[in-house]
Amino acid sequence: MMNHEDLLTRVTDAQPYPLLFATLSGAHLYGFASADSDYDLRAVHVLPAEEILGLRKGPSTINETSIQDGIELDFVSHDAEKFFGLMLRRNGYVLEQIFSPLVIHGGDGLERLRDIGGRCITRHHAHHYLGFAANQWKLFRKESSPRVKPLLYTYRVLLTGIHLMRTGNVEANLLTLNEDFKLSFLADLVALKQEGAEKGILEGSDLEFHTREYAHLTALLEAAYSESTLPEAPTATDELHDYLLELRLQKQEE
Repeated sequence: MMNHEDLLTRVTDAQPYPLLFATLSGAHLYGFASADSDYDLRAVHVLPAEEILGLRKGPSTINETSIQDGIELDFVSHDAEKFFGLMLRRNGYVLEQIFSPLVIHGGDGLERLRDIGGRCITRHHAHHYLGFAANQWKLFRKESSPRVKPLLYTYRVLLTGIHLMRTGNVEANLLTLNEDFKLSFLADLVALKQEGAEKGILEGSDLEFHTREYAHLTALLEAAYSESTLPEAPTATDELHDYLLELRLQKQEE
């Protein structure tokens, strides 16, 4: 990432609305980016009050894909109101964006969201990870030439979900997660992804082996959900409500 940090900063600096934060997601966050991986930049912007209250509404989501300096960039930003709403749902994806250590634009706004985000974590986030893993596994199995990427995504999602249910902490890096899970085959899969092309094929894949591992880890996530002591519902609704009002009024005063 550091080789392209200036480019990523230029992208965030060029946005038309002030950002609360911008972090990297995707393969860079998950710990298995290859040389030709694109950059998935995720952010939260704050619309001014006049673009909320008036007839000319500002964009609740900005979605831009571009190639700059030979690098493919996927930039997605949600307005604070939309993002805060997602934080109160069973959406592990937005929590991973908040807690991503790969920060391109941060500061007090990000730190405050991380504090509040901890009170948005519930045991029912397990459903997000179970569903995400099932979709990635289906993608992996339907391909005539199985790719490494969806298989790694499947494992990453399952381990993140189990870890979240057991600890209440959001960790999206597969290699970091595997320090606890110690799945011996993951290092080789990650090396194949990092050394090969972004859409590299898994040669001689042992589908029976990975089918057993998928079933085993899915069962572990289901058990972790059943045994989790995490809250049933978020407790940060009032905090997010107050923070959103503060952001809108602050922007209006400026």
